[in-house]
Amino acid sequence: MRILIAGTTYYPALNGQSIFTVNLAEGLAKHGHQVLMVFPSDEGRVYRRERKGVQMAAVHSLGLGLWHADAFFSPFPGHAVRKLFDEFKPEIVHIQDHYPLSRVVLREARRRGIKVAATNHFMPENLAPYVPGLSRIKPVYDWILWHWMLDTYNRVDVATAQSQRAADLVRMQGLRVPIFPVSCGIDLKRFHPDPNADRTACRARYGLDPKRTIFLFVGRVDGEKKIDVLLHALSLLERDDIQLAIAGRGSAMEELKALAASLQLGERVHFTGFVPNEDLHVLLNSVDIFTMPSEAELLSLASLEAMASARPVLLADAIALPELVTPGVNGYLFRPSDPADAARCIALLADHPERWAEMGQASLKRAKYHGLDNTLLKYELLYEALLAGDALSELHEKVLFAKVKN
Repeated sequence: MRILIAGTTYYPALNGQSIFTVNLAEGLAKHGHQVLMVFPSDEGRVYRRERKGVQMAAVHSLGLGLWHADAFFSPFPGHAVRKLFDEFKPEIVHIQDHYPLSRVVLREARRRGIKVAATNHFMPENLAPYVPGLSRIKPVYDWILWHWMLDTYNRVDVATAQSQRAADLVRMQGLRVPIFPVSCGIDLKRFHPDPNADRTACRARYGLDPKRTIFLFVGRVDGEKKIDVLLHALSLLERDDIQLAIAGRGSAMEELKALAASLQLGERVHFTGFVPNEDLHVLLNSVDIFTMPSEAELLSLASLEAMASARPVLLADAIALPELVTPGVNGYLFRPSDPADAARCIALLADHPERWAEMGQASLKRAKYHGLDNTLLKYELLYEALLAGDALSELHEKVLFAKVKN
């Protein structure tokens, strides 16, 4: 198949949408499909490159650094999009968001009679930290942003979301087209329990205490991730045997460092900074417990990668994160934005190291369902069904119940 994928973010960005799109595009290319990825240029200027079999078409863009360092916007991309369609001649189009470039790609696909799938990575909460005084207008803000998203997604042929809860959420907002839960998928060959990982060396490399119980957060260090909840939880515990590692970079870094200082957390919290992709699986194998306090996760790739590395998890009881945890089996859930409840769960995990291996194996078992091979199979079947004009019942059967055979 000739598949054109469009979205507002792609390599080298490391946010969840970008990682999913890179894995999807490169996986499809590896399976023999011709794939063109269209996105706002991370360099501002137009360029064409190939990476791991994927043709990359970066469209002229403007940086939105005042909002977020990794955000780019392509004004008036119509001419560039039409030219790419003429050259590539896609059989299927898959958009990743409702932002201007994807809307133009959708319109062009519709004009040419090409079937369009769309994956939703959006929640209004993703943008909330960047809107001053939001609490006074939250209902109106939510309505406007959902309406903006639905105006695009109600024009596609089929939509997907990373989890059942994510699919239900979009349906409740008014999505009229069929939507299926399809996991974002993780590379189980890369993320797995590694008994050969040098835990001591890795902890030393990232400044982590070899004698403390390490709780690790990995992701964008932005306001929406609610990392402040973990810092307040640590201050309530007043325990020196626990260290929180915050791995990543983002717009909230300095604010969180100031909060940690004001709470006098000292060495109980450590900001590792950016962790290279090639080192991430080693770090995950070198810590004790993974934690994700965010309330805006439609699945959470980072949590799944930790689970695939056989780590117990401590997650916020919000949106899709409960789909990843059976409390007491592979970890615990804490009440969102509740430092006291987070502190209770941190202590519960830290006080029972004899259960970590058992919990880690339960995490691993659950993570295997989310293998990237399974995700790629579902999308290939979805594209083929769209091209064949299958009815909704046939789409449901092919996509929901597809499973890679071991």
